[in-house]
Amino acid sequence: MSAFRRRSRLVAACGRLLPLALLCIFVPPGRAQTVRPVIAEFQEKARARFELVNNSLIPLNVILEPKSFTLNEDGLPSFRPLDKEIHLKLSTMSFRIPPRQTYYIFYEATADRYPAWFVIYATFAGLPQQSGLNVQLELPHTVYLLQKRPLEERDVQIQAAEFIPDSHQVTVELENRGDCYGRVEQVEIDGGRDKTSHPGFPLMPHSRRKIQVDWKASQPPQRLLVRFKKFRLEKALQERRN
Repeated sequence: MSAFRRRSRLVAACGRLLPLALLCIFVPPGRAQTVRPVIAEFQEKARARFELVNNSLIPLNVILEPKSFTLNEDGLPSFRPLDKEIHLKLSTMSFRIPPRQTYYIFYEATADRYPAWFVIYATFAGLPQQSGLNVQLELPHTVYLLQKRPLEERDVQIQAAEFIPDSHQVTVELENRGDCYGRVEQVEIDGGRDKTSHPGFPLMPHSRRKIQVDWKASQPPQRLLVRFKKFRLEKALQERRN
């Protein structure tokens, strides 16, 4: 993600599924179910735990569902059943969390090849109805199993870096031409006196990633800076002309 944020489902009283949002929801006041950490990274094998917190005043039932996913150029995921080359052991698949309690999930994960990644969705059921609908809240714990060799500067190229005056946006396109997974820590747009930034995101092997960053200053931006853990990329911004 990250790559991932919260998503929810609304299920009608008759049982018909009504999608509220794919990956981002607004949680009503007083609704305080949490997963932490949201993202975990390991070098190859994982042996870890994550927490699910129920801060509400009612007990909730939880079901876990592991899934594999692919990110498109805009960073939006498409989900599928867990790939057979990923081997995951969970301490449990379903349980009940009492009010104001935390439940720990222990897991081990390996893969036939690295890097590999997957998400474990926790579906909370038993929340109060809203407008006659039964509510289910899904929270993700996303796991990346990293290769031994880190992503290197030679693997990544800035394919586009343009300022669009009409929309006051900077368009950035990155390409990872290597076999390694990496993570952009921050994208910074520099206009001299003014600066703005975009949060980090994963950069999958042999993939492209496009982002748009709003630029609100009166003067056009001049420079793009993309920060990774062990290196950074810089490029002068071009102004798109009609």
